Amino acid sequence: MKLNKLGAYVFLGIAAFISIFPFFWMIVSATNPSIDVTRGRMLPGSHLTENFQNLMDQVDFGTAFLNSVEISVLTTVFALVVASLAGYGFEIHRSKSKDIVFGILLGSMMIPFVTLLIPLFRMFANISGIPIIGSIMGVNTTLGVVLPTFATAFLIFFFRQSTKMFPKEIIEAGRIDGLGELGIFFRIFVPTMKTTYAAAGIIVFMTSWNAFMWPLVIISTPENRTLPLLLSILSSSYAPDFGVMMLATVLATLPTAVVFFVLQKYFVAGMMGSVK
Repeated sequence: MKLNKLGAYVFLGIAAFISIFPFFWMIVSATNPSIDVTRGRMLPGSHLTENFQNLMDQVDFGTAFLNSVEISVLTTVFALVVASLAGYGFEIHRSKSKDIVFGILLGSMMIPFVTLLIPLFRMFANISGIPIIGSIMGVNTTLGVVLPTFATAFLIFFFRQSTKMFPKEIIEAGRIDGLGELGIFFRIFVPTMKTTYAAAGIIVFMTSWNAFMWPLVIISTPENRTLPLLLSILSSSYAPDFGVMMLATVLATLPTAVVFFVLQKYFVAGMMGSVK
């Protein structure tokens, strides 16, 4: 029995080391000059301040960071509202026609997003030619990045599955008390399903924060770049400074790590509730 536990601990220790080592190497490399990074130095150095100064001199990191925050927060808020309303409606107000629409929606998950890039770009390019509206949600705008990505079939499916666990008696009680459907949704459903919202929020925020392909297509000016685009620029230079790249990567990783660790308890509960 003890040998079995020892084997399990050894396996888990090796798995933990493999998982943690890239982050350890990334943090250590952020404190070393580029030459030490290429040599594989595994000890912290004294070039953190110099790497930070070089990062600020080479690119507008602060603007890209704020752009990523704005896009990720807007995407998360829109996604949670739209997907939860859709998932709630598909489950609570079921009908044969709605099930057919939901089946088509699930089928859309098989279409790679890359195949939609050209049609989406042409659509937003046409919107850009419309006065006022084009400056709000056309090419090279924040809403242009957000709108095609927040209402995903997976998220709607996730909320529908979670809604299956929601007590239907509470809905009937709300209707008897005179609440409308929106009142039931916002005053009863949303507070009760907070773990589901937390899990979905983490997924959407991390996906939006790390998004690269669509922002690369829709964003055309340096002042609107997001962090993944900025990291790509740093890595594609003729003589990349690996210490600066690692520092930028560490700074870009911190927000998603903080969000996950703060909400991890709700994330686990939300994910478990969606598959029961």
